[in-house]
Amino acid sequence: MAGFRLAAVPLALLIAAGAARADIVVGQTAGFTGTVASGVAETTAGAKLWIDHVNAEGGVNGEQITLVSLDDKFEPALAAENAKDLITKKKAVALFLTRGTPHTQAILPLLAQYGVPLVAPSTGAMVLHKPVNPWVFNVRASYQHEADRAIRHLSLVGLKNIGIVQVDDSFGADAIKGAQEAFKQVANTPTFVEKFNREKPDFSAVARTVATTSPQAVLFIGSGGAVADGIKAIRAAGSKAQIVTLSNNASDGFIKSLGDDAAGTIVTQVFPYERSLASPLVKEARGLAKAATGQDKVTPAMLEGYAGAKVLVEGLKRAGPHPSREKLRDALETLRRYDIGGLEVTFTAASHTGLDYTDLSIVSSDGKFQR
Repeated sequence: MAGFRLAAVPLALLIAAGAARADIVVGQTAGFTGTVASGVAETTAGAKLWIDHVNAEGGVNGEQITLVSLDDKFEPALAAENAKDLITKKKAVALFLTRGTPHTQAILPLLAQYGVPLVAPSTGAMVLHKPVNPWVFNVRASYQHEADRAIRHLSLVGLKNIGIVQVDDSFGADAIKGAQEAFKQVANTPTFVEKFNREKPDFSAVARTVATTSPQAVLFIGSGGAVADGIKAIRAAGSKAQIVTLSNNASDGFIKSLGDDAAGTIVTQVFPYERSLASPLVKEARGLAKAATGQDKVTPAMLEGYAGAKVLVEGLKRAGPHPSREKLRDALETLRRYDIGGLEVTFTAASHTGLDYTDLSIVSSDGKFQR
């Protein structure tokens, strides 16, 4: 009898443990290599702070969350391929933290085809906000809102001669609309608009334009290493113009890539100041970072991932045990003023914007964002 009991108990425990360890698979495709690699790494690290914490506390309804991340090298076609693999082969209940406007646009048809929610895309493209896509849940402000804020700020401090450099893709075309609207509101027009190729950026034309027009400020719409190269080209042309770029470049890696040209660069932000302990979101994230790494430092990019993970997890909790894709979508639409730490997220069938927070920061001489 003793032998029977010893054999039976482990079997029961194995069954129970198997149920508890059932994974909720969440899929991510992003440029872990390429021009946005540093920002992607920081955003993902921020998300994992919360996901790892939730898993350590027992998971969601007794189930562990597994984040499966694939590298799309910041190429839209590969992003779509990765997304399809995550949906059909990895059986992801949701996609999460996709990076890039054309990349996320390439994924949109798959969301509708397979009925998969995309939570917290790491892009502020207006096409993800309006018209409302029933499968996309944004946890950050739009790029148009950021660009509008940037131009209005430059105008308020007396700068009128403002040029725009934009990447020639759907991201650049989207973000510039916010800048153009702000120019109208302040009765001004851009001194110049220069475009550059996303695949093979060449800033020689930009440098020539800057040299001949001597702008007081330049709004630089682009991503990661390309923007850093463009800023260096502007400085090499002798320009002392105030440089402004958007929150997709709000990472430590971007500052490092700028080197000596980093100080004084203005970067828009879509989350609270990363060193402000007055923000519950920041305080909590820094506490988990210290527990995980021994350092309580977080970056703006990490906060974006962290906030997105909090919304994702809350949706999974509300979806119940063994959540389906449809149940998760429906659960996310029940969020009403959900407090993620001093910021409230609301989704309805008529709005999937979630948050509309924007701010400005400037890179200090010691290579840190200051507000």
